[in-house]
Amino acid sequence: MHSAAFSPDGSRIVTASFDRTARIWDAATAKEIAVLRGHGGRPVDSAAFSADGSRIVTASASWDNTARIWDAASAKEVAVLRGHRSTVESATFSPDGSRIVTASSDNTARIWHAVTGKEIAVLRGHGLDVHSAAFSPDGSRIVTASSDKTARIWDAASAKEIAVLRGHDDYVLSAVFDPDRSRIVTASWDRTARIWDVHFQTMSVKDLLAEACARLAGVTKLTREEMRLSGYPDSMSEIDICTADQ
Repeated sequence: MHSAAFSPDGSRIVTASFDRTARIWDAATAKEIAVLRGHGGRPVDSAAFSADGSRIVTASASWDNTARIWDAASAKEVAVLRGHRSTVESATFSPDGSRIVTASSDNTARIWHAVTGKEIAVLRGHGLDVHSAAFSPDGSRIVTASSDKTARIWDAASAKEIAVLRGHDDYVLSAVFDPDRSRIVTASWDRTARIWDVHFQTMSVKDLLAEACARLAGVTKLTREEMRLSGYPDSMSEIDICTADQ
């Protein structure tokens, strides 16, 4: 079995399996409620409920390179997400249920309209397979994990890359935000998980300068690590930053 997830209210579980199906289960009795078939002759890699529990999205290693949306009550397929050029490794809803993000071995992640199934945007930048993609709790950001040894943060509205998280020595298999969107945790084949403080990496240069100068004015100085993350050379002091911005 590849994955298992509770419904938002905890009453049901959806599983994704090597037996080419996803299945819905009663969480109290462990009885099977429904079987979701449609991906063809390949394993189903992931399955997840929408925030209101009314829909399920599945991703499969099937040769049709699709993710599929299902009505959770009737177990009927309601939409097919077509556009990836290779297998789809993960799929998940945005917190408000309006969008879906998928990750694929075609080196991209894609954002989809969760009702119509139409492609909204393609996230390009990774050099190898993208294994996972997930929204931030407020739906404004997406984080992706890839075989290129990086995770990347994207603006969910513009589909623009915001930051690259480098440090793992092997494939990065998963990445998720914490509840307040200030940190990301990644898991890798290098036998480590890493926690990243993304606050300064996702700020604009203008905002970074403003925060640095505000700290100099009365609170605390921007740390050397924060300066490094913002791209300033090691030789530049906090005073230099504020002077250069005048």
